[in-house]
Amino acid sequence: MARPAQTPKLLADIGGTNARFALLDKDSGIVHFQTLTSGDYPDLGTAAVAYLESLSLAASPREAAFAVAAPVPLRGMDDSVTFTNRAWSLSIAEVKKRLALTRLEVVNDFTAIALALAHLGEHDLDQVGDGREEKDGVKAVLGPGTGLGISGFVPSSSGGVPLASEGGHVTIAATNNRESLVLGILREKFGHVSAERMLSGQGLVNIAGALAKIENKSTPAETPDDITRDGLSGECRLCAETLQMFCSMLGTVAADLALTLGARGGVYIAGGIVPRLGPMFADTLFRARFEDKGRYSDYLSNIPTWVITHDTPAFLGLKAFLSWDT
Repeated sequence: MARPAQTPKLLADIGGTNARFALLDKDSGIVHFQTLTSGDYPDLGTAAVAYLESLSLAASPREAAFAVAAPVPLRGMDDSVTFTNRAWSLSIAEVKKRLALTRLEVVNDFTAIALALAHLGEHDLDQVGDGREEKDGVKAVLGPGTGLGISGFVPSSSGGVPLASEGGHVTIAATNNRESLVLGILREKFGHVSAERMLSGQGLVNIAGALAKIENKSTPAETPDDITRDGLSGECRLCAETLQMFCSMLGTVAADLALTLGARGGVYIAGGIVPRLGPMFADTLFRARFEDKGRYSDYLSNIPTWVITHDTPAFLGLKAFLSWDT
């Protein structure tokens, strides 16, 4: 007897700026990619309904997996999720009911990317600097975008465990006088200065504004896109310095993460900002700062660092949650 046709499964990668959706089809894989602007919708459920209605499917998905830029509660505990960089909150049970799902998996977005690491090919990665990954070594991943996501993957005999982390909110530290001046200005404004306050889209704006204040100049650009464009073109000296400081401090934070996790399997850079820097990123002090850890410089010099160039790595991780064998 022929098995009944299976309906596709819904995937979503929900960040502070964009809500990305796709379907997982048994035969075709991940299809029907669509990116919605999060701010155009009052909540995640409404955005998901809009996506599904745009497809005119014969049958709605019965299973789904969402990667969200927010802390996710443990199973059996409060099922509410509040986004860090978007005025959204949701009840997992209510979204499941609204979309008429029999199964809904919700994970942190960087937990999903950590799961994807094993499924990335050489064409999905650009190595920065030297180093060679240790087989079955712990892998670390961090990515500046709307916020700063951090996670890791710990291999095991049963496959491995992706880590759920809010490491982007650790306290950031300066390594030179110029960075100390910038941090001092940001402390006056925010009190606690997390890594995300500097290593994110808004972080670019924060750094540029602080540098302008130090030099008694007007803020050179108002948005992350403007700072990136003018910094890469060389039209704006403070924008160029902003990008350099951003990449340098990212190297330091990446090294901190590598040391904390013992990430001999490599450190992966995700998120929307670094890939836009293109070849310039490899010419910054990122790798030099990554290795600049005193007695542990030799340890870090052996750990490879990569930029993830795959457009939607979180979907690869979500696919693992929705195996067709279950």
